[in-house]
Amino acid sequence: MTRWLVTGGGGALGREVRALLACGQVTALGRAALDITDPRAVRAAVAGHDVVVNCAAWTDVDGAERAEAAATAVNGTGVRHLALACRRTGARLLHVSSDYVLPGNGTEPYPESATTGPVNAYGRSKLAGERAVAELLPDTGYIVRTAWLYGEHGRNFVATVLGLAARRDTVDVVDDQHGQPTWSYDLAGLLVALGRAGDAPPGVYHATAAGRTTWYGLARAAYELSGLDPDRVRPTSSAAFARPARRPAFSVLGHARWAAAGLPALPDWRTSLAEALRRPAFTTLTSCDVAS
Repeated sequence: MTRWLVTGGGGALGREVRALLACGQVTALGRAALDITDPRAVRAAVAGHDVVVNCAAWTDVDGAERAEAAATAVNGTGVRHLALACRRTGARLLHVSSDYVLPGNGTEPYPESATTGPVNAYGRSKLAGERAVAELLPDTGYIVRTAWLYGEHGRNFVATVLGLAARRDTVDVVDDQHGQPTWSYDLAGLLVALGRAGDAPPGVYHATAAGRTTWYGLARAAYELSGLDPDRVRPTSSAAFARPARRPAFSVLGHARWAAAGLPALPDWRTSLAEALRRPAFTTLTSCDVAS
């Protein structure tokens, strides 16, 4: 039986992966149990496992602008420790990366072979991790880029915007950033399928939902699918929300490589959103919304 290690097992995505592997041999370690910046701890954790799914990450995009070295220690050096440990034991590594490694100025979906060019410190830290996997595990390393992730666990845009419905008559959301809202449950399922596909070619895979929208479009869809008035969501520009880290304007990814792995790409974002919003974590957010 395949023995799995999930790093970042206490986070939003790690919890989804762990749940899907509950009937198998899985070790899920959160940050308190495994600091991936500690090479000795990483070697000890990886030993005895066949597949490592790395969900551990520094995720504070704006915080990375103020502490790039700290972000890179986790997203870059920590990933290198995992890759070295996997190379030592022969384990395969599935590393979750980000659209932020790309320049974000495109007009057509970025293929997996697209030239990287991050526009902020967080993106540079994630690219350092990708390079470590590609360098150290050319035959057993998988770089899985995702974007605009939401789900039942942890803080995310969908939960935030629905929570605001109970406190505000209207909410302003940017309409000039384009991407693919991706349900963490869907991504977890694809990661597990990739880990089980022993003959999948190594390298970069894009794991985002099909289709595209803006944050404004996502917020309107979340309201509509939750039985709220979508006209309560108003469009605005990124300039109205100045933040320390520059955001990519275009985060739409292509998914061609999944065919080589014999796996289907993820469903359309709106289809998954509708299913996700039927989960208790989301229905609870709008149950007290008297304005709806």
